[in-house]
Amino acid sequence: MHLLDANVLITAHNSYYAIDQVPQFWAWLRQMGDAGHVKMPAEIFDEIKDGGTDEESDLLYEWISEPANKLALLLNEEPDATLVQQVIEQGYGNDLTDDQLEEIGRDPILIAYGLKDPTNRWIVTTEVSAPSKKKQNRKIPDVCNDFSILWCGPFVMTKKLGFKAG
Repeated sequence: MHLLDANVLITAHNSYYAIDQVPQFWAWLRQMGDAGHVKMPAEIFDEIKDGGTDEESDLLYEWISEPANKLALLLNEEPDATLVQQVIEQGYGNDLTDDQLEEIGRDPILIAYGLKDPTNRWIVTTEVSAPSKKKQNRKIPDVCNDFSILWCGPFVMTKKLGFKAG
C-alpha cells in the first residue's frame, strides 16, 4: 500500500496533473484507492483542506471531497499514539519544543502509519532526502530510512503502479 503525503496531490494538481487538464490521472488515482494500493490518512487528508484558499486549492479539495474519491482514498485506520511518539522521539528528537513540534506538523503521523507495516507500506512524498537536517527540519525520507520504512516519490509510485495517460 502507498500512503500519500498531502504534497503529492497538491504538487500534482498545481504542477503537472491539473484536475481539469489531466483527468485520467485523477480517475486512475481513485481506481488505485478503490483497489487498496493508494491511501491517505485522515490527518493528511485534512492538510489538503487546510492547504490554502486559492482557486487551485479549492478545486483539489473539491475533488478529494467528492464521496467516491474520499471513500477510495481515505485510510480507514486510527493512528497508533505509541508509534507516533516513537517516530517523534527517535526520528526527530526527544527534546523538541512546542514550536518545533508544530513546525514538524503531521509528518510523524504519516510515518507512524508506515511503521505499522514497514515491509508492505510505502510513504509517498515530494520531499527529498536531506540527511544533514536536524530535529524539526528533518525530511520524511530520512526519518523513514531511520525506521527502515519504504518510501518513494510520486513518479516512482505512478510507474510502479502502471499509470498511463491517453
